[in-house]
Amino acid sequence: MRISEDTRHRVLRAAQELNYRPNLMARSLRTKVTKTVALISDTLASDPYAGRALHGSLAAAVAHGHLLFIGETEGDPVVEKRLISDFLDRQVDAFVYAAMFTRYVRVPSLLKGHPVVLLNCLTRAARPGWHSVVPDELSAGRSAAQTLLDAGYRDGIHLVGDPAEHVFAGRERVAGLRERFAAAGIEPAGTIGCDWWPEPAYEAVRRALADGLAPRALVCLNDRVAFGAYQALREAGRDIPGDVAVVSFDDSDLAAWLRPQLTSISLPHYELGWKAVELLLGKPSAPAVHRVPMPVRLRASIPAAASGAHPRNMS
Repeated sequence: MRISEDTRHRVLRAAQELNYRPNLMARSLRTKVTKTVALISDTLASDPYAGRALHGSLAAAVAHGHLLFIGETEGDPVVEKRLISDFLDRQVDAFVYAAMFTRYVRVPSLLKGHPVVLLNCLTRAARPGWHSVVPDELSAGRSAAQTLLDAGYRDGIHLVGDPAEHVFAGRERVAGLRERFAAAGIEPAGTIGCDWWPEPAYEAVRRALADGLAPRALVCLNDRVAFGAYQALREAGRDIPGDVAVVSFDDSDLAAWLRPQLTSISLPHYELGWKAVELLLGKPSAPAVHRVPMPVRLRASIPAAASGAHPRNMS
């Protein structure tokens, strides 16, 4: 049915005067589109650092004219199933399935048949069925090694932290480190094993120094480990970076607060979140694993930065 232009204007004016708002759910039944995306995570939303991935996801959703709904499961499969069911009942257009720590996952059966991108997680399938967006930890390991090589270190390099095979980040970081060192014809002098937290790192490095270890450089597998190592080095009278250079991973706020400031390979949280939603709402493409570069934040724990050289980013 066609209406006159005068009638149309009178209807619109009345709607404005009555503060009428269209029923979006009713509209979605007609268009089959709700302009909404659901992000489901284990504990990503409540983490103060990884939460930046949510900011990236939100920004990308807004750029595409969508709203982003966020649900957190705390790792509870019952809560996860209920969240997914609720979002499906609300007819969301697509899903981001996210993990706090990079790991392999099984995509919930309820999501199969719906547009999904995996954020900070991936499947073990030889041919990906979904896009996965993860940090490029392998290249990050190479960059950490190259940072020390560029500063002239070729011996006395020790890794700090347990390179547990079941931890994706640790496995990839160590593989990248060893690959780049091997290409330069060297290998790390050893590993100081410890959990990835300040206290066990402090104890492990303190004991190693007390036993006579004299490292020239430490590669800490994350910033919390570096924090513990800093305390042990300071108590032993070792200067950073004069006696021992230190490089780490994650580039948490802690890295810039330590003294001297810590050189760290940055986790690109914002970029990860943006990329995931961009893959959902942008131009369709074949499913693949997308590794987002992790830049080096060169600071005073490496001699080149401590001497006043201009900090640079490396990928």
